[in-house]
Amino acid sequence: MSVADVSGKAIANLEVESLKHVKPVFHGDTIYGESEVLDKIESKSKDDRGIVQVETRGYNQDGTLVCIYRRKVMVPKRSYGEARGGEQPGRPVPSGT
Repeated sequence: MSVADVSGKAIANLEVESLKHVKPVFHGDTIYGESEVLDKIESKSKDDRGIVQVETRGYNQDGTLVCIYRRKVMVPKRSYGEARGGEQPGRPVPSGT
């Protein structure tokens, strides 16, 4: 659920720190996600990317917290795209088939 907004443009998923199921989820529940950036650091080896620590919280339709997920993702900086004409990392070129 949080891939599109958090790691859809990621270069790499580096670490899952924790995944906690706080309350049960049942068939028919509607789940909503909310992500927060907890920290960001510059890459030590490449100046066009950084590492972002994110916490995503999942809630059911009643607003009850059902899960908490913490992870670290390597993402491109603006300079990465600017140097490549806006191209995103790791995106395959369509073959036209």
